[in-house]
Amino acid sequence: MNRSILYAIFLYTAFALTSCNNNGKEPSVAATTTKTDTVTVSQGINSKGIGRFKDVPLTHPLDTVMASKGKDIFDAKCSACHKLTAEKLVGPGWKGVTDRHTPEWIMNFITNTEVMLDKDLAAQAEVVTCLVRMPNQDLTDEQARQILEYMRQNDGKN
Repeated sequence: MNRSILYAIFLYTAFALTSCNNNGKEPSVAATTTKTDTVTVSQGINSKGIGRFKDVPLTHPLDTVMASKGKDIFDAKCSACHKLTAEKLVGPGWKGVTDRHTPEWIMNFITNTEVMLDKDLAAQAEVVTCLVRMPNQDLTDEQARQILEYMRQNDGKN
């Protein structure tokens, strides 16, 4: 069967199950629709993702020491698959990621990769776009927070 048809069936099923499972309530965060190369994907249904991070306090101003450590981790573990621009390499580019996802979603994705890819619609949309599942990098919570700070720096956050 054609890969595009399989993706469309998968996303239709995921959307149908999600819309039937909200007990008539609106999602807590407004869902948005994103057009990818092959399908339309619904995002924003669970904006914090799936994992232990429910609230990630951010530093203001940006913690440059933490961001520097995040850059070192990016260079060692992330740069083979991700660019700092919007350009896709193996995985999606990081430019604008802190505008597209909440800090909690990013932290949950970094530390709970397999579950997020299996159950989170926004994470699954990335797989549809990139055609590759991100491997678990076995990062600590502290390392994940340092990467988040580096992502914020990359996006020009203060």
